[in-house]
Amino acid sequence: NLSHTEEILDAIFPGDPLLCVGKSTYEFATHHRKTWRGRLAALSLIVPSPMSTKYGRTLEGKRSEHCLDNTGARHFLVIEFDQGTRDQHAALIWHLQSEYLPLAMVLFSGYKSLHGWFYVKGIGENILKLFMRKAVVLGADPATWTRSQFVRMPDGLRDNGEKQTVFFFNPEVIK
Repeated sequence: NLSHTEEILDAIFPGDPLLCVGKSTYEFATHHRKTWRGRLAALSLIVPSPMSTKYGRTLEGKRSEHCLDNTGARHFLVIEFDQGTRDQHAALIWHLQSEYLPLAMVLFSGYKSLHGWFYVKGIGENILKLFMRKAVVLGADPATWTRSQFVRMPDGLRDNGEKQTVFFFNPEVIK
């Protein structure tokens, strides 16, 4: 029952990058990793790539700590399946990693789905678009294609108190 959020984030985001995390899509902030230390396990959402700056401009021109404009280069592409059983989600994620990209982590959403975190730093967007297309054909939610999209915090807590348990973690794929 211990949380491993801090150790996981240290492994996937080494150093002191800017991270955008939140309790909800309306309650969030962007700070350096050291500022978040010790508080991440209680949160439910994270942008799966470091932020490039603390603030950016939304498509409507408003200043925000969470928008596409201040999201840095893609480090992870998270694939989430909403339909089917957890066993089916696991099989689809395993298929994607065995055929295409390195799988760094699989976590349970705390509700119904598994989320596969694929390490994609430095891989061209054209290759990633093809990968995402394949995942969507298999039933993945296309929303996670957006670089700034919030995803579930590894070993964090949902707003209902359910833990977002990490079932698989392979830090070796992170270069």
